[in-house]
Amino acid sequence: MENGGEAGVEAGGEAGGIRRSRLLDYAEMSEAGPPPAPAGDPGPLTSDDVAARGRHEFAVLLGEFRRTAVLVPTDADNTPLVGDFGGIRWIYAFSNESALARFAIARGEGGREWPYQRLLGARLLDATVPAVSAVGVPCGVALDVGTEGEGALFPPVSGIVPETAAVDAAADADADADAEGIRG
Repeated sequence: MENGGEAGVEAGGEAGGIRRSRLLDYAEMSEAGPPPAPAGDPGPLTSDDVAARGRHEFAVLLGEFRRTAVLVPTDADNTPLVGDFGGIRWIYAFSNESALARFAIARGEGGREWPYQRLLGARLLDATVPAVSAVGVPCGVALDVGTEGEGALFPPVSGIVPETAAVDAAADADADADAEGIRG
């Protein structure tokens, strides 16, 4: 049975008295990938097409990350291991122990024990990032650092982290306040 045992039920319909959320339809669409290209020669891709495809692929990656448990190495105080780069504090997260081991070896620390916590990506983005950002440094998540070609960055921007931790939300609020000052 597909869709959690609700086979044959249309979106919003009922199966045994249980309504199926329309959100499930959107989730299924994002997992299916972008819609197929129209038949015939579509011509060269425009920069808008490339940007739209990139946004879609990142949205799928972000959704998968949010639903997946990742390994977050910690220090002696059980604080997530971080690295600062480009004015952003990045929390290191790894998709599996092999990726964490590659990171440790790349740092020249493969011989020591690496304690870690297992957290859902959603919890890392929605709770841990804002807690680290509260000290005044923007914070994002760096996934699988040290694994060539397979890493991903989840920066501290709206749509990825909560508005309270998003650097662009603060900039938007400042712009709104400036606009109010001009009108006021």
